[in-house]
Amino acid sequence: MGFVRLYSRVLGLLAPDRWVAIGLALASLALAGLQFLEPVLFGRVVDVLSSTGRLPDSEIWRQAVALLTVWGAVGLTGIAANVATSLLADRMAHRNRLTSMHRFFQHVLALPLSFHGDTQSGRVMKVMLVGTDHLFSVWLSFFREHLVTLISALVLLPLTVLLNWRLSMLLIALVIVFAAVATFVIGKTQDAQRSVEGLQSELAGNVQDALSNVVVVQAFTRMSAESRMFGNVIRQVLDHQFPVLNWWAVVSVLTRGSSTICVISIFVLGTWLHMRGQATVGEIVSFMGFAGMLIAKMEGAVAFSSQLVLQMPALKEMFEVLDVRSNVPEKPDAVDLGRARGEVRFENVAFGYPGGPRILRDVSFTAAPGRSLALVGQTGAGKSTAMSLLQRLWDPVEGRVTLDGHDLRDVTLDSLRSNIGVVFQDSMLFRRTIRENLLVGRPDATQEQIEYACRMAEAHDFIVRQPSGYDTLIGERGSTLSGGQKQRLSIARALLKDPPVLILDEATSALDTATEARVQKALKALMAGRTTFIIAHRLSTVRDADEIMVFESGVVAERGSFEELVAQGGRFAELVHTQLAGTQQTHHAPTAQAAE
Repeated sequence: MGFVRLYSRVLGLLAPDRWVAIGLALASLALAGLQFLEPVLFGRVVDVLSSTGRLPDSEIWRQAVALLTVWGAVGLTGIAANVATSLLADRMAHRNRLTSMHRFFQHVLALPLSFHGDTQSGRVMKVMLVGTDHLFSVWLSFFREHLVTLISALVLLPLTVLLNWRLSMLLIALVIVFAAVATFVIGKTQDAQRSVEGLQSELAGNVQDALSNVVVVQAFTRMSAESRMFGNVIRQVLDHQFPVLNWWAVVSVLTRGSSTICVISIFVLGTWLHMRGQATVGEIVSFMGFAGMLIAKMEGAVAFSSQLVLQMPALKEMFEVLDVRSNVPEKPDAVDLGRARGEVRFENVAFGYPGGPRILRDVSFTAAPGRSLALVGQTGAGKSTAMSLLQRLWDPVEGRVTLDGHDLRDVTLDSLRSNIGVVFQDSMLFRRTIRENLLVGRPDATQEQIEYACRMAEAHDFIVRQPSGYDTLIGERGSTLSGGQKQRLSIARALLKDPPVLILDEATSALDTATEARVQKALKALMAGRTTFIIAHRLSTVRDADEIMVFESGVVAERGSFEELVAQGGRFAELVHTQLAGTQQTHHAPTAQAAE
């Protein structure tokens, strides 16, 4: 995305406030005109005073008072216009900054898990915060100051030709020099600044990565190593940033030198023209005022150009995220499912990640409402992938998945996912109160409904023992709770949601035997009357499932009840025997050690 196109898009974000922006543009045009008048009026006053001796005193006073009155009115009008412009620009910039932040946040939350898997959350936060801050500074400084500069250069500067075309050539030449130097340096520094911004994003990602794994950092005494890695990236930032700053320092020196030469040239040329009768003293004074005003604005414009170049990569990063599109787009005519019965069908489903091999091939099954299906198999066999298709985190490349006869691609994502509850291996709790975590499942739930769900999930007793009960703030990802407590809260959350379809994704694999027994009791309450899919490696947890499907290399290799599959002596029976053998060795190990 080029420089002009990028900043056209930045200004395009103000479309909802277009009338405010148009009003600010008109106010800037008025301000530019008022600023143009001041040097002209000053020059006229000088000419009137220079005519002493040629005109009567009364005439001199009459002209002087008239000019000073106009000058005063121009000054007051300019002050009022500046105040109005500043207030409107400030409010518009603040309002649209927060609107853009909210839009970015909503967009990122809706992006598929493939995006979040490939992108560090710290990097995304940095892109949002820095990008919206840059939008704010561009909007504010442009409408407060630099729009007037642009109008002055494009519209009012040519008007100086009407005053004295010879002197105006010097001002026009100065503007051309400023523009040429700035354009040259922008081209020289864009790539380097892009590298700087990439390193800044890497810094943010590394910080988030280290802080989210601070237990590992401390346990493996990685503090010095992580700090050293951070310092290495900082040095790279400085190595790339300093050349950019050097170029803009050169621009500052060149523009300041050009300004000085221009002022001197106006004085010299003006003196020569005055001696030839081709310029009055007032015109020379006016052009000196024009030069001072224009130089100040052009130096501000160069500084603004430097700011735009430095901010350009961060804004590009933000727009790149905003341009990411979901791999599961919702159709414009998608239907709302309402409350589903819970019949799930996979019809000849195949799936593979873009550019990768097939993970699922020709998978077909039907889950009747209220029945439980267990998905077992080795890691990577395709169990979790199949369930991600049911939640429409991805779409199958062949076949289709239906809920109550509706192809999932034909229903709204909200209505689909509101009918599916998930209990994850990692309970994924927010750093909020217990009550707020539970209300994620059902925001309008009453206290009685919350307590009922928690009693069913075997969670109420430990919650009321917390310092503030249901209003106790839990740590990030539930760090102040035990594994069993977090998992029971996760089950209570799913109970409160009351979905007709339920996915238990290794819901007890990280728990000890005693805690698992309590959680299993809660899970049975949760599964009652729901179409339930159980993903598990512990085969003891799937014994009561109505049907078990054994996944192997992306296909359903076996299916049947627990007893039927064991009797077949196939792949499932091997898995059962392997786990039983491992359990027996675990139980016998202490006895053998004692005998020794």
